[in-house]
Amino acid sequence: MLRIILKSKIHRARITEAQLYYTGSVTVDSLLMRAADILDGEKVELLNLNTGERIETYAISGKEGSGAICLNGPAARKGYVGDEIIILAYCMVDERQAREFKPKIIFVDEENHPKKDSPA
Repeated sequence: MLRIILKSKIHRARITEAQLYYTGSVTVDSLLMRAADILDGEKVELLNLNTGERIETYAISGKEGSGAICLNGPAARKGYVGDEIIILAYCMVDERQAREFKPKIIFVDEENHPKKDSPA
């Protein structure tokens, strides 16, 4: 049996921009993506702590070290600059792996840079 489990989490990042007329997705600082093991084009779920919105989209690498978290296309209607979000990615693993798997969890500061206590 395969299970879907949490693979990656960027915790309490802040939306820095919204581009309604972009083709879609969420742009994330490539440093955060690498630290959380999220690939370009990978499906992610965004949880907006301010509005309660939960959306699925895919990640696009932003400028490294920029702290960018930009909602693009329809996602831009689901949050505002300054809203705190959680970015999640999942994976499918077999039963044995699921019991031992440890997700990569990245905590960020007010400017979306990894905190020193993050495992990044």
